[in-house]
Amino acid sequence: MGGFNSFVKLFMPKDRVFYSLFEDVAANLVEMAQVLNELVNTNDLAIRKDKVHLIERLEHKNDDYTHRIFVELGQNFITPFDREDIHYLAATLDDVADYIHGSAKRIDLYKVYELNDSIRKLVELIGLGVAELHKAIPELRDMKNMRNITDACVKINSLENHADDIYDMAIADLFSTETNAAELIKMREIYQALEIATDKCEDCANVIETIIIKYA
Repeated sequence: MGGFNSFVKLFMPKDRVFYSLFEDVAANLVEMAQVLNELVNTNDLAIRKDKVHLIERLEHKNDDYTHRIFVELGQNFITPFDREDIHYLAATLDDVADYIHGSAKRIDLYKVYELNDSIRKLVELIGLGVAELHKAIPELRDMKNMRNITDACVKINSLENHADDIYDMAIADLFSTETNAAELIKMREIYQALEIATDKCEDCANVIETIIIKYA
């Protein structure tokens, strides 16, 4: 039976590889967001340092997956959906990873000891956003449960709106209370990186919606 299965594998559509790679990316993002959440919920600087290194390793792993998607795109004549949609989804998912990593790196480099609730809340929203991507992406394999995909995309949009509100309040608060210019710049950069990560989740959701509209 094993021989027959490997024989069948030879004739399996080459395009299936994209689904696996996107699922790997989504799972990796969930892990990155989880580690970022652990990072912002501890004041132990040694633990934080470890978390930053772990996020860095996961980000490199993500780069590898993204590179493989682009290589497959270059080699495969047959793709499960439009080439530009595959390209854009891979790029935007990679952006989410970059901004998660960027946020962690800034917290570490700027030696921000006191992390506030706004930071923790934005990190929580990133975690919820990537969890929804992790739900939606496997559904692209057969597109049987369109409702699951659209529900996830709608949730991501509302999470992003929530993140915008938190970001706006955090920035307003920063400008009204922080008198040290250097501290103000540091905090603003951290808020920005976190907020952009939620924007990028929404960009991913928009590409997924584009894909399902074409194939529904």
